Amino acid sequence: MMIDRNLARGLFLALIALVFGGFSLQYQTGSLSHAGPGLFPLIVSGILLAIALMIVVRSRFVAREPLNLNLMNIGLLLFSLCVFAFLSLYVNMLVAIVAMVFISGKAATTYSVPRNIKISIGLILVAFAFQKLLGLSLPLI
Repeated sequence: MMIDRNLARGLFLALIALVFGGFSLQYQTGSLSHAGPGLFPLIVSGILLAIALMIVVRSRFVAREPLNLNLMNIGLLLFSLCVFAFLSLYVNMLVAIVAMVFISGKAATTYSVPRNIKISIGLILVAFAFQKLLGLSLPLI
């Protein structure tokens, strides 16, 4: 029996949305005018659930594709996240972002240094925006 990759994507995304949506209900949601700490994660998980349901419905109308799990790629992605956490803690987040992108880029079908540089720059700009515009305390430098 073949597991349909598109259906599996939708179901996995729905599971993530339901778990995070459920946990967000443990916090006060408030209202749109006076948002509580649970409102934003509840809204995001609701949007994610809607996208997941669209993916599940779409999987019924497109050709089935087999689900192939590449354990090496999964390991590379997990390793890149661990390196990111370690370097963020002991060096700084800019180095951690670049390392994470270049390590996780090995999981792609084609490895591209220019693409990794562009992704790193984009993520660094997002991190600076979060730090400067939202006031998050991020160890960027």
